[in-house]
Amino acid sequence: SAETAGVGNEGVVGISLFMGGDTTSSSAVVQTAGHAYRLERHLMKQAFEAAGSFQHLLLRYTQALMTQMAQTAACNRHHTVEQQLCRWLLLTLDRLPDRELVMTQELVASMLGVRRESVTDAAGHLQTLGYIRYRRGHIGVLDRAGLEAHACECYGVVKKELNRLLSDVRL
Repeated sequence: SAETAGVGNEGVVGISLFMGGDTTSSSAVVQTAGHAYRLERHLMKQAFEAAGSFQHLLLRYTQALMTQMAQTAACNRHHTVEQQLCRWLLLTLDRLPDRELVMTQELVASMLGVRRESVTDAAGHLQTLGYIRYRRGHIGVLDRAGLEAHACECYGVVKKELNRLLSDVRL
C-alpha cells in the first residue's frame, strides 16, 4: 500500500459520504498526534444537502484533494524517492505546528510505497545536505527552503491549488 493523499487541519476524511458513495475501499491512518473532530454522518449529510457555504467548501476541498491524489500518483511514477520524500515531508509539515515529525522510517516507507532502505538512503542524503536531522523515530527540518528547492514540482502544484481553493478559509 501507499499513501494517495494526506489530510490535516485543512480537510476531512470520508468524502465518499457526501459524494454519494457512502463507503470507500481506502482507509485512513493517523500519522501524528493532534486533535480531530468527529461529526455524526447524518449531520454531515444534512449540512451538505442544505446546499449552502458548507457544501461549497467541501466541494472545493474535494477538488484540492483530487489534485493532490493525481499529483501523488504522477510523483510516485516519475520522481526519485528523495524528491518524493521532500514532497511528503513538506506536505506533512504544512499540517503541523512545529518542524519535527515523530515517525519511523518504516512508516514513511509505507506512506511512499517504497522499501525502508530507500527512505534510509534518501533521508541520509537530505541530512548530509543539512536540510533535515534524523534520529531514531524523529525527523526535524533544519532548512525548509532547502527542502523546498530539492523537492520536485509536485509539492508546489498541490500547495498552490490548496491555497487557491481554500484561500478564504482560516486553518
